[in-house]
Amino acid sequence: MSPIETQNILSEDIEGASDNDGTRLVPVAESIRYRKRAQSAEKKLEVLNEQLAEAKAQTEKMSEQLSTVQTERNLMHKLVSAGAVDLETATLIAKVRMQNEDDADVDGVIEQLKKEKQYLFSGTGSSTTPGKTAGARERVVNNQTVLERAAKKAATTGNRTDLHEYLKLRRNFL
Repeated sequence: MSPIETQNILSEDIEGASDNDGTRLVPVAESIRYRKRAQSAEKKLEVLNEQLAEAKAQTEKMSEQLSTVQTERNLMHKLVSAGAVDLETATLIAKVRMQNEDDADVDGVIEQLKKEKQYLFSGTGSSTTPGKTAGARERVVNNQTVLERAAKKAATTGNRTDLHEYLKLRRNFL
């Protein structure tokens, strides 16, 4: 006989018996099943605890990203309202300055940026947006631009060369 069969027989003999405490003994096969169920439940608990830890870490990471995106959006909104010409550059500089300072105020950073880097903002300081270059500047003669004169000439004469000249001038200016 194998040891398991002897245990089964012994446990069957004892089944009818009771301890002095009034508790009944459980068959070995049933206790093995209970033990296996308990072990599988413990494994599931460990897996679920790991998943919970991963979910908490992911939630923490996502909330941090959300906070960063909201701060960046707020910064971009305030930079636009302050008249930033080059929004990307102004945003990058302001973000770096805000990271370096722990208690950085968005408005304070923007004001400092406007003082130090006036070229990033329109209408501040001595630098203004440049006008048209010499090649694109319209030539004005007698309150009438060259382009307007060529258009009128082509319309009145109907000549193909005048039309061609107008189209060449138009391509240069537009």
